Amino acid sequence: MLTIGVDQCGLKWGSVVLRGNFSAKIDNKGRLKIPTAFRSTIEETYGSLLFVTSLTGDSVRIYPMPVWIGIEEKLARVPSTHPSRSRFFDRVNFFGQPTEFDKQGRVLVHGRVREAASMGGEVDVFGQYDHLEIWNHDRFVERLDGDPYTDDDARALSEFGI
Repeated sequence: MLTIGVDQCGLKWGSVVLRGNFSAKIDNKGRLKIPTAFRSTIEETYGSLLFVTSLTGDSVRIYPMPVWIGIEEKLARVPSTHPSRSRFFDRVNFFGQPTEFDKQGRVLVHGRVREAASMGGEVDVFGQYDHLEIWNHDRFVERLDGDPYTDDDARALSEFGI
């Protein structure tokens, strides 16, 4: 999904943004059919190589490989002895695997993260700017109910002009 805007000088600018929510299914072999709108945007912009992982085990994150490599480059600047860096890598590597789209636009989701995130059957696929986040629908609704958007959130974002 391409966002086009005009800057103060009247010049057009564009950036690829993954946004919105689509329903999808994970089949009994653990393959997630990526919604076409997301898949075509990712393939056209980044190619077909992906990194599928989770940080908490609650959801699945699918990063186009160039986006994931950018995260790794930032982490390379963090000292290897930093405990937060180690905890981050422990989790994303425990749950993660590199993969790619198959010819039908599906992505294999590692059994370990599928089990932790209760992934099977119908799921919600959310665009998160430069990656996708996949949630078990009921688990996500519980998350929304348990962590509502508050006036404090609105005030915090207003500091950024939102």
